[in-house]
Amino acid sequence: MSKPLVLFIHGFGSNGFGSKAQAMRAHCQQHHVPFIAPSLSHIPALALQTLEELIEQLSAVSTEHKVCLMGSSLGGFYAQVLALKYHLPVVLINPSMHAGRSLRRALGTATHYFDDSTYEWRESYVATLQEIEPDYPLPFTASQCWLLVQTGDELLDYREALDALPEVKTTVEEGGDHGFQGFAEHLEDILAFLENSVNHC
Repeated sequence: MSKPLVLFIHGFGSNGFGSKAQAMRAHCQQHHVPFIAPSLSHIPALALQTLEELIEQLSAVSTEHKVCLMGSSLGGFYAQVLALKYHLPVVLINPSMHAGRSLRRALGTATHYFDDSTYEWRESYVATLQEIEPDYPLPFTASQCWLLVQTGDELLDYREALDALPEVKTTVEEGGDHGFQGFAEHLEDILAFLENSVNHC
């Protein structure tokens, strides 16, 4: 039986040391589960290339472990694209479904949360996201994908994710915010879901 190797994909302007990544990293370490949360380029094409190379290399070197994806916000958008391409288990936390459209409002100067440095978010990056957007609804099953959303998400409409992922395991929490309040309460269940999923998809 395979074991999970968790690849966490952070959101827009974030990094591999955001609060959700840190919480999941600590939980995985406690349970001896390999965990990777790369700090990705803000350029979508480069971020995707990094993630694809990671998935392919990790899959090639280990027969014992299967890559599982976790993604938050923009990272959830990337995670959907990659889970479709490589047929991987995936957990989505307040994911962006139409990243090109929603991130059009960020055009111009944006900020990295890690050190408050700035970068330019360009029209071409929005175009890339629109080009790679999958056709919804997605064919994920309840054994492959778990969607966690909070209705109080101030940046994304959680109902878009529900419409796009009709057959998946779903948790809808009233209130909360885009950062997903109380995320740490779900760590044990998330790891259990991924441990089950690696042998069913």
